Amino acid sequence: MPRERTRTVFLCQTCGHESPKWMGFCPSCGDQSPLVEGPRGSRSTRQGWLATISESPRELSQVFPNEQERTPLAFGELNRVLGGGVVPGSLVLMAGEPGVGKSTLLLQTAGYVASTGSKVLYVSGEESAHQIKLRSDRLGFSGQGIYLLSETDVDEVVQHLEHSRPALAIVDSVQTLYTQDIPSGQGSVAQVRECALRLMRWAKARAVPLFIAGHVTKDGTLAGPRVLEHMVDVVLHLEGETLSAYRILRGDKNRFGSTNEVGIFQMGGKGLEEVLDPSSVLLSQHRNEAIGSANVPILEGSRPLLVEIQALTSPSILAVPRRIANGIDYNRLLMLTAVLSRRVGLNLSNQDIIVNVVGGLRIREPATDVAVALAIASSLRNAPLSPGMVGLGEVGLSGELRTVPQLQRRLNEASRLGFRRCLLPSATGEDAGGVEGIELIFSPTLSDALQQCLPGRKVSQTSDPLDEFVEERV
Repeated sequence: MPRERTRTVFLCQTCGHESPKWMGFCPSCGDQSPLVEGPRGSRSTRQGWLATISESPRELSQVFPNEQERTPLAFGELNRVLGGGVVPGSLVLMAGEPGVGKSTLLLQTAGYVASTGSKVLYVSGEESAHQIKLRSDRLGFSGQGIYLLSETDVDEVVQHLEHSRPALAIVDSVQTLYTQDIPSGQGSVAQVRECALRLMRWAKARAVPLFIAGHVTKDGTLAGPRVLEHMVDVVLHLEGETLSAYRILRGDKNRFGSTNEVGIFQMGGKGLEEVLDPSSVLLSQHRNEAIGSANVPILEGSRPLLVEIQALTSPSILAVPRRIANGIDYNRLLMLTAVLSRRVGLNLSNQDIIVNVVGGLRIREPATDVAVALAIASSLRNAPLSPGMVGLGEVGLSGELRTVPQLQRRLNEASRLGFRRCLLPSATGEDAGGVEGIELIFSPTLSDALQQCLPGRKVSQTSDPLDEFVEERV
C-alpha cells in the first residue's frame, strides 16, 4: 500500500498567504520576507467538545442580538478601551513587549472577575502555577475562584475549557500553543493560526469571553500571521518604556466599539493602577517659561488630554542635519520644518531638530502642528513662550493655520489646568465659543503666531539662531 504523503505549502509570515511553490516575497501583501515551508492546514479529528449544529440561512430581520450585556472589568480605563466592557463570546488579543505588564493586567482582570463569584480559567504556557501564585500574592489577592492550567496542547486546553465552563478564560500566550495535527513547531505561522481558530470556535459557541496574550516583534508589530488579527474581535496593545512607570493601552481593532480610546495606567508595587486624571500627571513636572516647550490640548477618543511637547535645536556637525521625532509622525516633523524654513524664514538647514512628547504618548492628529512649530521656534530663538499659553491648530503648506474639531472640550481642559491664553487659527471664528478664564488669540498664519507667542528677546551669545524673525515674503 502506498504511503500517504504529507502535502506542504509555503506560507507568508505576515498575512498567512499560502503558495504551492517557494517565493522570495509575498504576492498577496507585498511583504519582502521570503515564504516559509509548512504543512497544509488540516481539520482536527478531536472535536467532540463542540456539537455539530447545522443551521439554515436566516433573514437578518429575524436574527435577534444576544440579550447578555457587556461585563465590566476591573479598571475603568480597560472598560473605556473595550467600549464599556467585554462582550460575551468575544476573542480579545492583548499584545505588548516583554515585561510591559500584559500578564499582570490579565491576572488582575481575572482576580476582579473571580471576586464577583464567577469562575476564571487561566491557561499559561510560559509560567508554572507557583510563579503565577507568587504574582497574585504580590498583587494582593488570594486567587480564590481562579483555576490555573499549565498546558500547551490546544486540544487539551479546549477540553478543560469545555469541562469547567468558566465565565472568563485567559490564555498566555498563543505563541506557546500547538496542535498535534500540524507537525510544525510552536510559534510557527500554521500553529498560531490553527490554535487561534480552535479557541475562537469554542468561545463563539459557548459565549465566553476569551483573552489571549500575544508577543510582538522587534519593530513593535504583533508576532505571527496577519490573519491572527483578522480572526479576533479586539486587538489591544499595551505600550510603555521599560524605565517609565506609565503604561498606555490602545485599541488597534474593536468590532464592538471605537479604536480611538486609550487607557493610561501606572505600574506600582501592587500591579497596574489606572490614572484617573492623566493631564495633571503628564504636566506634573512642567515649569513655566521653559525654553523649547509648548502645551497643546489633544483628543484621545472622547477624552481631552493636555500634553507637553518639547523641542531642541542644536548646530549640526553633519552634512545632512538630523531630525528625530518621538511621539509624533516623522514625516509631519519634516513638513513643519520645511514650512518654518520656507514660509516663516527660520534658518533650520544647519540645525539638528529633536521633538519629544512628554510621557511617552504617541500623537496622531494634526492639531499639534502649531505646538510643535512653537516649540522648535522657542528652542531656536532661545526664548520661552508667553507664560500660561497653549497652541492649537493645523499648519498648511503655505503657512496658514487651519481649525480643528471639538474646540470647546479642548479649551475647557486647558482652562481647568490653569492655562489662561490659547492661540487659535483665525478661521475658527465663533466655533471656539467663550470659556471662562481663558483669553483667545487668533492668528491667520504661522508667522503671525510666532510673533504673538514669542516676545522679542535677545538671543544668548552661545546660540547660533537668527537674531530676528524674518517676515513672510510677499
